[in-house]
Amino acid sequence: MINKKKRKRDLYTEVYTLGQHIRMSTHKARRIIDQIRGRSYEETLMILELMPYRASYPILKLISSAAANASHNMAFNEADLMISKAEVNDGTTVKKLKPQARGRGYLIKKSTCHITIVLKNISLYKEYEV
Repeated sequence: MINKKKRKRDLYTEVYTLGQHIRMSTHKARRIIDQIRGRSYEETLMILELMPYRASYPILKLISSAAANASHNMAFNEADLMISKAEVNDGTTVKKLKPQARGRGYLIKKSTCHITIVLKNISLYKEYEV
């Protein structure tokens, strides 16, 4: 039996967005997520817009959705947001049969992934440091 500790999230400073069943490989998504983890929201937008990878567009949409949630639901300023947690997990694999010669079928596997983005408001921490 595995004992898992659940980390208590700070509900007043964090906003998260979850994208499920995104049609891309987890390796390709992790290559981009590793570049933006721990950066500010505005810096992340600049990095993602200039990246030449196709996988950066769904991640850009998720991050902008999380920032919209933060500004609308929690009344956070977008300049004070930073990416505190970003993770990519395996999703389901879509399997198709491609017809081959002599009545055989070739299995085509298309992988999906789940991406979780957590934004943290750092303006509250700045007030305590001063």
